[in-house]
Amino acid sequence: MKIIAPHWLFAVAALALPFGVAADAPAGLQHAAVFTAYTPLASSAEQMRRLLSPLTTWRMRQQLLRNHQRLDEQAIDLAQERFVLYVPPHAPPPEGYALLVFVPPWRETRVSPQWIPVLDRGDTILVSAAHSGNDADVLNRREPLAILAAYNVMQRYHVDPQRVYVGGFSGGSRVALRLALAYPDLFRGALLEAGSDPIGSAQIPLPPPRLMDRFQQESRVVYFTGEEDVLHQAEDARSRESLKTWCVFDVDVQSMRRTGHELADGQNFSRALESLQKRATPDAGKLAACRAGVRQSVSAQLDQAEKLAGQGQPDAARKLLEQIDEHYGGLAAPRIMMLMQRVTPDR
Repeated sequence: MKIIAPHWLFAVAALALPFGVAADAPAGLQHAAVFTAYTPLASSAEQMRRLLSPLTTWRMRQQLLRNHQRLDEQAIDLAQERFVLYVPPHAPPPEGYALLVFVPPWRETRVSPQWIPVLDRGDTILVSAAHSGNDADVLNRREPLAILAAYNVMQRYHVDPQRVYVGGFSGGSRVALRLALAYPDLFRGALLEAGSDPIGSAQIPLPPPRLMDRFQQESRVVYFTGEEDVLHQAEDARSRESLKTWCVFDVDVQSMRRTGHELADGQNFSRALESLQKRATPDAGKLAACRAGVRQSVSAQLDQAEKLAGQGQPDAARKLLEQIDEHYGGLAAPRIMMLMQRVTPDR
């Protein structure tokens, strides 16, 4: 998270008509949509809590205190941002449109012409931020832009909150998985095309327990990668194995025949989007047993770190705590931060 001095505050969200549909909400393809509404979900502090590991967050807050600085409320100035937005030309179903927030690997904004008929059939809005490609800062730009895009579309159009998803291609897909894991109360699934990482890692720390529980219980993850894209097929396999380790079972794979590392055509996109909306409730007994095993494991690791601290071995305790932080992330909070403070000399 970038450390910056405060310079401006929230903009006021526009008033909406019943069902959340604003009076000036056009349909069709918009290449430079402008949004104005902010949400605390995209605040710098909330991103730190959800997207960073506990010790990373703790160290950053210590640095802020030492430097007499504080985070900006929001990292994004929406007045400077533009989004590509596609809204089906027909009225939404009674429950509302579905919404797909797409994180691209490229700088420019575009919607594949082959995807538009699929979006129409699926009553699905698509939104994607400009200048949010692989060269952009993940935590200070790509992720808050995706959160703000979802929030603003939901303010402007009649969207079913149970069908709000995040997806991406290549590097954007990796960001999409981070967002789906950290924001299961906003995104109910992830559409991952040709890009993924294991969760419970330095790249994708686990969120606090309540968010992790919700991701396990309510989110669906769909992988769809070209069958000839061997590298990303292998990465997907490792990512799926990690989901199983962390008790995430509502997962599907939609392989694309005779396809390399390229954006899905309309037919493959249609299959993946349909799969994303077929959420399956996990087996309660299986989920409970898996969660109990994880809780036991993290507790045992923290007990060991506390034992080392009590035996006068602060260096060994700190090393173990760093390992716990990387592996268990938010599942180890708040105890991991109390233990780290205990074995960290004053600076």
